Amino acid sequence: MVYVHPFAEEMNKSRRMAALQARALAAAGFSVLQIDLHGCGDSSGDFGDARWADWVADVRLAAAWLSERDAAHRAAPLWLWGVRAGCLVAVEAAAGMGPCNFCFWQPPAAGKTLLQQFLRLKSAGEMLAGGGKGVVEGLRQQLLQGQAVEIAGYTLAADLASGLESASLRPSEGLAPGRVEWLELNTQAGAALSPVSSQAAATWQQAGFALRSQVIEGPAFWQTAEIEVAPLLITATVAALLSAAATHE
Repeated sequence: MVYVHPFAEEMNKSRRMAALQARALAAAGFSVLQIDLHGCGDSSGDFGDARWADWVADVRLAAAWLSERDAAHRAAPLWLWGVRAGCLVAVEAAAGMGPCNFCFWQPPAAGKTLLQQFLRLKSAGEMLAGGGKGVVEGLRQQLLQGQAVEIAGYTLAADLASGLESASLRPSEGLAPGRVEWLELNTQAGAALSPVSSQAAATWQQAGFALRSQVIEGPAFWQTAEIEVAPLLITATVAALLSAAATHE
């Protein structure tokens, strides 16, 4: 399994959960590789150097590296585990690889929504300072002109913004059907997938993927003010992947 982290500050908010989940999966017998995409975390370069194509290439390289070095699990299916924007990167990377399965945590239907949310962080900051009107549109104009923009301490390159905006969770035509474990969090017990998520999930089923979705009770750890964990999500993910592995066998 290769872990693909979310975008910008969401990556930092998710580190605790990712580490706990990776350890739980390792204890259950899975080989889990956690990477920092180019310009993120301990990877080389700064965030402003990041390009969407580089992130896609990073995931493909990670999958190849894991396959070469993990002889014990070489015959086992590959899983790409994405969180938020990481789901979009994983889907695009998979188009250039062999058969693989997906574990999605809180997947967005499209990157356009995530980019809009990120740009609004700048608008919110400007509003607190007494401005804010037209900030998002101004940022978009800069990006369209090929200029980088500064948002919440991150330098966002025009290429990365463009890649995120055009990214979609839809499976590509050349993607071999496999399994999809779709897990979302909601603070309310017994919640169901939103209409947007249900529609996006249906496209995977229509493409021939065996998809199973769950909504788990827990906090939106990727955006909370303090670092939080969702223990039920960890348990549900291990159970889902063990069930999928048993089916494969």
